[in-house]
Amino acid sequence: MEKTWLKQYPAGVPAEIDVAQYTSLVGLLEESFAKYRDLPAYKFMGKSISYRQVDEASRALAGWLQAQGLAKGDRVALMMPNVPQYPVAVAAVLRAGYVVVNVNPLYTPRELEHQLKDSGAKLIIMVENFAATLQQVIASVPTKKVVLTALGDMLGFPKRLIVNYVVRNVKKMVPAYQLPGAVRFNEALAQGAGLPVQAPSLGPDDIAVLQYTGGTTGVSKGAVLLHRNLVANVLQSEAWYQPALKKIPAGEQIVTICALPIYHIFGFNTNMMLGMRMGGCNILIPNPRDLPAVFQALAKERFHSFPAVNTLFNAMAHHADFGTVDWSHLKISVGGGMAVQSATAKIWLEKTGCPIVEGYGLSETSPSATCNPVDSTAFSGNIGLPMPNTELTLLDDDGREVPLGTPGEIAIRGPQVMAGYWQRPDETAKVMTADGFFRTGDIGVVDERGYFKIVDRKKDMILVSGFNVYPNEVEDVVGQMPGVLECAAVGVPDAKAGEAVKLVLVRSDPNVSEADVRAYCEANLTGYKRPKIVEFRNELPKTPVGKILRRELRDK
Repeated sequence: MEKTWLKQYPAGVPAEIDVAQYTSLVGLLEESFAKYRDLPAYKFMGKSISYRQVDEASRALAGWLQAQGLAKGDRVALMMPNVPQYPVAVAAVLRAGYVVVNVNPLYTPRELEHQLKDSGAKLIIMVENFAATLQQVIASVPTKKVVLTALGDMLGFPKRLIVNYVVRNVKKMVPAYQLPGAVRFNEALAQGAGLPVQAPSLGPDDIAVLQYTGGTTGVSKGAVLLHRNLVANVLQSEAWYQPALKKIPAGEQIVTICALPIYHIFGFNTNMMLGMRMGGCNILIPNPRDLPAVFQALAKERFHSFPAVNTLFNAMAHHADFGTVDWSHLKISVGGGMAVQSATAKIWLEKTGCPIVEGYGLSETSPSATCNPVDSTAFSGNIGLPMPNTELTLLDDDGREVPLGTPGEIAIRGPQVMAGYWQRPDETAKVMTADGFFRTGDIGVVDERGYFKIVDRKKDMILVSGFNVYPNEVEDVVGQMPGVLECAAVGVPDAKAGEAVKLVLVRSDPNVSEADVRAYCEANLTGYKRPKIVEFRNELPKTPVGKILRRELRDK
């Protein structure tokens, strides 16, 4: 495909960048630790943690990890919400020469058992709130060494004691568990402080992270992300963000809201690693669903960048506490992880003056593959242009490029594309083409300028009497209806049409009726796209990142 998109690049964003500036993520981290020593790297519950503190704590933990007898390339699972211990553990695991396995802390025992077995993780560092989950599967997994941390462990005296007491005894957020032999996080740091760290010989092709994906569509697979994949995407994102970053006053540290979970690749690389590279400060939000707590944390801060998913932007914009926060310094709002709806983008722009810039990526692409220009002044409804060093093409079912204007499966080639799925050559072969493109399973179109738009996922497409119905389109239309907070469209079996559209809505106005919805759809959607079934609910099922689980709506 001709790279027509390069003509649309904002001034100052290069078509190609040197993605080989670091041989590994460790080189990037150690440069930042030296360069930004006395700046805050993270803020959590009002406490600042400096680059120096992250450096020293991660070095101590790396020394302790190496003393456990692990070999280079062994996997270490991390199961925590957004707490300062997470970035410390990531830096420690990488510095010691091991592989990070990011684990969703809300996993059920079955899901946790699968991931620990599949990855072969020898050791897990986790927050004690979820220790009872591990206890149920510890006998059947290869993970025999356990490090437990409490939410307040890096808050210093006396705040650490107060927070941990409240979490355990007042809020009762730590179910009883028994994990004999587990070591406390702060104990491991104390033991490791005097130990040497043997610097491993890490190269660009060593594995840095196993990022599990596909759990909502079948068995969860580990995307193998090499050091060079993650380094490349950090540098691509940094280059892409320049036009917005230039609006921050000279000498002012860039501050980013980190509400995306770090265990998700969007939070891992776009918040944590990009923040480290730029000498920024991340405000860690441990639970973005607790909106009053989110607003309380942000009310005290001056921040410039906010990457999030549509559901969080939407929930925050409609919340009564929105006005308690100063949004005037916000320069970049990046939407990803799921389609941003135009109604959400409209209210966000009205309320903050900062448009949502939609991007697109996957766990398999570290994650960013495309993004709209960050100097955009309005929401475009598309996923933007390929990032520097990145090519996109649209393929038919036989792997041939489709003509301009025809929908096809989005395929991506670039330095951020994974090496494959962990120990699944069959699954890797299904998604990688002979010439190195990753087939995403998303159906897209591209216009003559090189802007890409997703029309939907292959498997989410609804076929009504032979006509393709894309749920994103239905959701985008209904999402703009007054009185509708959020909605999801799915296909259900239908005797006459093969499939029919089922629409599930959450109301912001309880007076909205089924008849109102049907009249609105009749005015805005052609016949076969209109819902046959309309259902109201109090909330939609979502992943912890905020993606709507269409599969659950279909199954029910």
